[in-house]
Amino acid sequence: MAISTCDLLDELGNAAQVLPGDWRSLGGLSAFEGIAVTVKCHEDNSRIKEFSQQPGHGKVLVVDAGGSRRCALVGDVIAADLLKQGWVGVIVDGCVRDSAVLATLGLGVMARAVVPRKSERKGEGQRDIAISIGSARIAPGDRIVADADGVVVVPAQG
Repeated sequence: MAISTCDLLDELGNAAQVLPGDWRSLGGLSAFEGIAVTVKCHEDNSRIKEFSQQPGHGKVLVVDAGGSRRCALVGDVIAADLLKQGWVGVIVDGCVRDSAVLATLGLGVMARAVVPRKSERKGEGQRDIAISIGSARIAPGDRIVADADGVVVVPAQG
């Protein structure tokens, strides 16, 4: 990774946003960056599974799960698929599972918490839309930088 989140914020100031709250780094990459691809879903990982079957080209999947702690949206199978497809990371405003396996994968994984219950797949959720996590707005194409200090969003120029 070229720059830390702290240095990036020092450089950009209010031109960048910070995803609020506590984030747990659970993947094999403790620092990662890439272009955002977005999903909004609540306790249904259907759209995430779809993305895990598509080439990621070094991008970061950012999931607005509304902070739900009732079930995990990403586990070892989806994470391994994301890695195989070339994604650099996934950020879940909610839970993941299979944390011991996630830690062995060369994928950045940031989440609010861990829970063993898997989500259901009912085909619900939206993809490629602007989402909000706390007061931060993330649009497809924004730059995401994540490390031990947190997650920074740099809006796409345009």
